[in-house]
Amino acid sequence: MYGKASAPEYQGALRARLSVNSSYEEVLAQAAEEQRRSVLEYARAGLAMAEAHRRLGQAEAAERAWRDSYRAAARAGDSGAMAWALWSGGTLARQRGRLALARRWLAAAAACAETGGDRVARGYALAGLAETGRIQGDYAAVAELHERLLAEARAHGEPRHAVWALEGIAQMRRNSGDHDTALALFEEAADIAKRADDARGRAWALRGIADVLSVRGETDRALDLLSEAEETCRAMRLDSALAYNHKMRGNVLFRAGRYRLAQETYAGALAEFRAIDEPRGEALARLGLVKSRAMLGTCSPDRTAAELDELDGTFERIGLHHAREMVERFRTEHGLTAGPPTARTHDGLSA
Repeated sequence: MYGKASAPEYQGALRARLSVNSSYEEVLAQAAEEQRRSVLEYARAGLAMAEAHRRLGQAEAAERAWRDSYRAAARAGDSGAMAWALWSGGTLARQRGRLALARRWLAAAAACAETGGDRVARGYALAGLAETGRIQGDYAAVAELHERLLAEARAHGEPRHAVWALEGIAQMRRNSGDHDTALALFEEAADIAKRADDARGRAWALRGIADVLSVRGETDRALDLLSEAEETCRAMRLDSALAYNHKMRGNVLFRAGRYRLAQETYAGALAEFRAIDEPRGEALARLGLVKSRAMLGTCSPDRTAAELDELDGTFERIGLHHAREMVERFRTEHGLTAGPPTARTHDGLSA
């Protein structure tokens, strides 16, 4: 059903030279060479540069690159290239925790792609909108879109997109408590990614499998899978994926009652998220730290409650509804009372 995974964000002459597993140093070097050829090639190469910088956690460079790509595509009058640039900008905005801006750019990308007749760009833009809604916890709003995009990916034999959709659906099932289905979907995603030679997609799928296994108490197997995924993240310099991998390792250790090691792991992930300017991951790592300290008894109930209030404000501002539910669940389980709303509107917690 599926062949080798392709990377449609590498366009023009770059498509033949680069693969989904190309190193980002190679991507940047090849893209810089292509930018000299024409306005349209400048736009296409700028997209590749933006994505390489984004995945390396170089947010400011990624911001400049996608905007340069968009302007060049507009000068060339290429709606498809404009759509891809807007998709990159929307994906970056989501990575930086700017979810309303992400929706704006991704919706514009979908409209541009439809105008230009670029089916793949439109699919990626809609997938981005679906993922943004999923991250926020708006499952009812985006579940059907995830399923439709999966059906399209299967129909067109697009493994990379199928892997993305399967992982998104699996995550929603996992967060809704349907662990059996979530595990089966994550495992299917990992298998498709492996057969399609999509190392990045497989690394994310292994992280999902580890999460579900951990919930079931299979700690050692979960940690082994995370170690396997970490090797891929390090080899490909997937800085964001590596930080999320470490944050998940903290979750696994926390569930196993290994709070001291979980605290150390969350602290490491927090530093990684801050280094790449990823507020969503940073806030989630901070939540892990607060919970670990509370379980170790190194933080008073009053201080824990205050830190949870601050994190709740951060999650509310970003729009992470599911994360707010996790905060409330921990409060309830440990008899902690939320402070007044005014105490939850800033982001001053020091980890």
